Amino acid sequence: MNQLDALKQFTTVVADTGDFRQLGQFRPQDATTNPSLILKAVQKPEYQPLLQDTVRAHRTENLDEVMDRLLVRFGREILALIPGRVSTEVDARLSFDTPATVARAERLMALYQAEGVPAERVLIKIAATWEGIEAARLLQERGIRTNLTLLFSFCQAVACGQAQVQLISPFVGRIYDWYKKSAGAQWVEAQHAGPKDPGVQSVREIFNHYKKFGIRTEVMGASFRNLGQITALAGCDLLTISPELLAQLAASEAPLPKMLDAEAAAGLDLAPVHHNEASFRYALNDDAMATEKLAEGIRAFAADAVKLEQLMKAVA
Repeated sequence: MNQLDALKQFTTVVADTGDFRQLGQFRPQDATTNPSLILKAVQKPEYQPLLQDTVRAHRTENLDEVMDRLLVRFGREILALIPGRVSTEVDARLSFDTPATVARAERLMALYQAEGVPAERVLIKIAATWEGIEAARLLQERGIRTNLTLLFSFCQAVACGQAQVQLISPFVGRIYDWYKKSAGAQWVEAQHAGPKDPGVQSVREIFNHYKKFGIRTEVMGASFRNLGQITALAGCDLLTISPELLAQLAASEAPLPKMLDAEAAAGLDLAPVHHNEASFRYALNDDAMATEKLAEGIRAFAADAVKLEQLMKAVA
């Protein structure tokens, strides 16, 4: 048994890509996208007709509406190839605007439902700012399931659990990147590999907290840099993995034991944690890594959304 098949025994494997033609060989349950992945995909020759057709069919609509239609078009194509759910992201430029995020999420869901896609097969991705988490809380109450992304800190996870969001995506690789860059020449890879990886440790802390206190929000590790990060989180609810790393898992027959266990976590001696807006903002501010990576992630996704709009303008 290869490592990919072994991982599927106790973790839901999710493909992290906009290049949906790659999905068949890995047979993931779910798939996630983001503005950067969609931007990368539409610049490939095989996806340019999809971009052109969508833009030309809706050239009289506002650019943000066409953008949403393009995202939903990719989502539909992905759903035709997987049995589970697809995550589609709200424009990162709305990350600090709760009402606008809610409105954009509702429009995305309406577009999916107009195409006959059931609500339970779609997760709306939202940046895990305080405003984004509040938007997710409101959306969950309205039957729209959410995936809170750009999550780097324990306080973000606690607030998401309190909001009863469907799923969170803690970013393992970007946490690792920050600590490695911060350490500079003092970084020793062997001392921060596998279970010792700071990104892996962050996900484990969140997973254990959720399972200990019966929080139903799903934990999906994301943004991996190497196989060691993935194998160290075997047993997590879900892991969303790039096609490149999925291929490496499929090519390896090394043993892959379960590393995270919900029953074991339920027996841990942990203190409950709660946040209101003030304590959330202070805790996030007190975490330099999370503050910097959240801001950086929003800027990057927003910049790629602008680039995608420019490509759509060129077609129109």
